[in-house]
Amino acid sequence: MIKHYLHKPAIDKAYGQLRKFVCVLWVVSICAGCSNSGSGTGGNSTTSTTSTTSTTSGDTIKIVSSLPMTGSALGQTQSIVNGVKQVLDETKSTACNGKLKIEYQALDDATAAAGKWDPAQETTNANKAVADNNVVAYIGTFNSGAAKLSIPILNQANLVMVSPANTYPGLTKPGKGTANEPNVYYPNGKRNFSRVVPADDLQGNAAANWAKSLGAKKVYILDDQELYGKGLADIFDATGKKIGLQVLGHEGIDPKASDYKALMTKIKALNPDMIYFGGISQNNAGQLIKDMRNVGMTPDKVKFMGPDGIFEQAFIDAAGKDGEGAYATFGGVPGKELKGAGKTWYENYKKTYNVEPEAYASYGYEAGKAVVTGIDKVCKNDRAAIRDAVMNTKDFKGLLGTWSFDPNGDTTLTTLSGNQVKSGKWSFVTVLKAG
Repeated sequence: MIKHYLHKPAIDKAYGQLRKFVCVLWVVSICAGCSNSGSGTGGNSTTSTTSTTSTTSGDTIKIVSSLPMTGSALGQTQSIVNGVKQVLDETKSTACNGKLKIEYQALDDATAAAGKWDPAQETTNANKAVADNNVVAYIGTFNSGAAKLSIPILNQANLVMVSPANTYPGLTKPGKGTANEPNVYYPNGKRNFSRVVPADDLQGNAAANWAKSLGAKKVYILDDQELYGKGLADIFDATGKKIGLQVLGHEGIDPKASDYKALMTKIKALNPDMIYFGGISQNNAGQLIKDMRNVGMTPDKVKFMGPDGIFEQAFIDAAGKDGEGAYATFGGVPGKELKGAGKTWYENYKKTYNVEPEAYASYGYEAGKAVVTGIDKVCKNDRAAIRDAVMNTKDFKGLLGTWSFDPNGDTTLTTLSGNQVKSGKWSFVTVLKAG
């Protein structure tokens, strides 16, 4: 039992003073809550939990990227990360004349078990970025299927996303995907996703026209059943039929199959002069071309073509000698072929990293530059303002020429290229135009 050592009048006086103090604290807390409820959110409590515009970190903000850094895509994605780092090296990791410090973190959206991007990991990365109040931009993703998952998460937090590689049209373009695309990806009604590379409706079109110019007349189409690969194959299919190519068949493959000899034997019996594969290296593109050659479809009689998903060293490593002569389209021009500012960048990249940049290195740089330029226009930790500044990029003088983001978030650049494996390396063949 606790005994009182004060007389009752003294106790009553102390109790009264305590009540007054508690009331003052209560009033102060209520007023503070009222002032916060309208700060940048219009009084919408849902928005205030997802939109981060505070400056609690003082003068430090963060950019993250989310790319498959585990598995055979690493050669390509490390090039993208290197490109982003080049941008930050140029500014000494600052913005707004040194007012803001920029931290950069490269997140991995692949897992060792999958050997490529993993849906759960990409979702985790997006949520991690949203939860960190200091993250103001998200560079990625590499795979369009991954973007489909992360765009809505970031959109609700007003967090801008700039992709150096996503090309599926339905992410941005009305009428180019399913009936509910692209609006389904933007739950808050404002676009937050942009890309510095042309979309597949251009690449698939250019690929079919290039196939015809290479002499192809009868084509069998395969795809890896992913959003990116099937989307490209469908566009190649539709364009091919319009321009007079005979499409002998179109089917999806099992990307985990041990071999495709039965499939290739079936295709050989139809006498194609080209096989087109819509997909990525990590979905067994190397094994496809090996089995194609092993059943007797030789390079002089049956060509093999794929999109930028195979335009990487990983495809050559997987295909070995059977990859010789393979064709690939790319939504841009390889670094070695760039002119002006692009050529200067290319030379700096080789000097810095002592290696030839893979295809998307320049797009990693361009994405990073667009983000930092947007931050320079805002000069504070304000996700919504930075999103708007980046999405409104106009007449940007970059490595790839002068370009803008259109209202959908797509680059206005439309130059593509055709490339071929020669002597075990990808070599530039020609500039391609869609249409």
